[in-house]
Amino acid sequence: MGQSIVVLEKPSSNPGVVRFETNRAITGMGHERYVAGTEVWGHRPPDELARRLLARGGVAGVQINGNVVTVDLEKGYDADGLKEIVENLYRFYPDQPAAPAAAVEAGEATADEAPADEVAEEPVADEAAADEVVEEPVAEESAVEELAVEEPVAENAAVEDAVAEDAAVVDAAADEPEASA
Repeated sequence: MGQSIVVLEKPSSNPGVVRFETNRAITGMGHERYVAGTEVWGHRPPDELARRLLARGGVAGVQINGNVVTVDLEKGYDADGLKEIVENLYRFYPDQPAAPAAAVEAGEATADEAPADEVAEEPVADEAAADEVVEEPVAEESAVEELAVEEPVAENAAVEDAVAEDAAVVDAAADEPEASA
């Protein structure tokens, strides 16, 4: 569940620095900076991303500005696995292996592999009972019909009378000859 972020890993001119460009803004227009060894406060997406990147190890710092994530690597470490962390920021559940593949690995037989004699047959209904058609009155239909017929509300009648009076006044004015001055 959730959506993966499309991430492009771009090299930097500085050794030990990796840039990731995403297809969505993570910080809006703000610039966030996180350093290894300090606690990351907050529960916003950039805070969570920095927390995950710093927890991986080998990361000295993380800067996030809009849709660009810049990672400062510690000496001797590479960027393996960082792109996947950024891609899965909005993924709430990890991908699960297919159920039949997991069952085969566990040594369980799937429905396709079950022997034919072990497959349960559906019970056959009595043919005479299948030919009978039982017609029972439906009590709910009458209740629905009763609800559909509503008595006019006194307020609605008053409004209709006022509209009729206005229409009569307009019609009467239209029938009178215009007075010439």
